[in-house]
Amino acid sequence: MSRLERLDRRYGAHHGQRQEFVFGADDRAGLIASLVGGPGLRVLDLGCRTGALTQHYAKGNSVVGVDVDRGALEHAVERLGIETVWADAEEELPFPDASFDVVVAGELLEHLAEPAAAVAHVLRVLEPGGRFVGSVPNAFRLKSRLRYLAGRHPETDATHLQLFTPAALRALLADFEDVELRFAVGRYVRWNPRLMARVQVFTARKPR
Repeated sequence: MSRLERLDRRYGAHHGQRQEFVFGADDRAGLIASLVGGPGLRVLDLGCRTGALTQHYAKGNSVVGVDVDRGALEHAVERLGIETVWADAEEELPFPDASFDVVVAGELLEHLAEPAAAVAHVLRVLEPGGRFVGSVPNAFRLKSRLRYLAGRHPETDATHLQLFTPAALRALLADFEDVELRFAVGRYVRWNPRLMARVQVFTARKPR
């Protein structure tokens, strides 16, 4: 069994009946859609699953969805009619250089053993000046810190392989320009974004 087939089996089982669930969807979807922009853009959506988040920036743009979960990709095609590719972003992105105006990775990088490899692929397939938009959990928010103090792991999702501080996220995006981080999702974000936000949303630009 290939690595991609193993990932397909793992994430098909992990998603199960929660295929439509999007973490922090109400707050995150609108923000990411505004950062993607459009219309008329070529957009690569990494880890698109069923397209539950993709639908917010698909209209008017030409979107290609990538995921390791083949069942989820079938739902994305039925829902949005977008092109989909079964692939592992960590291993390769089967597209020519400078193929896309925007690459989106919503809640993907924390699932990867080598996120730097995926980011290198993103840099290759983006056109010069193209944007990389996405999000990762804010694993160092207050709730996670309290879990750690209580002797528990700060993350509850067994498929999360990375914990990103803002500094670690910026380091991962070091080859990009104009890197911006925003803190979102959570009732008390306005009081202390770094401690209360559940999600870090990022945008960065490939140098021209």
